[in-house]
Amino acid sequence: QVLVAESGGGLVQAGGSLRLSCAASGLAFGNHALGWFRQAPGKEREFVATISGDGYLMAYKDSVKGRFTISRDNAKNVVYLQMNSLKPDDTALYHCAAGAYSVSASRYTYWGQGTQVTVSS
Repeated sequence: QVLVAESGGGLVQAGGSLRLSCAASGLAFGNHALGWFRQAPGKEREFVATISGDGYLMAYKDSVKGRFTISRDNAKNVVYLQMNSLKPDDTALYHCAAGAYSVSASRYTYWGQGTQVTVSS
């Protein structure tokens, strides 16, 4: 059974930082890209960042470039999303997903339940 679990969300003031973690088990971790997606109330789910299985390829949503950094530790089966200079517009439920390297959610097979990030102004 594949399990994907996010952690690290919370309430932070604008300009602050959070680090999200995503642990995955039950799959060949290094063979899967790991992506972060987010969904705010009343809005469509959107791509945030992704990293290839070997960690060499990364892609980001334009609005988070320079503020967010995705990384992974294949020895621990964990992917991280370091979020700096947070803005109220970053408020959303953040999901981690495992699958093929892509900015499209449809290419990801395994999904976590999400962790809430709330940025106050």
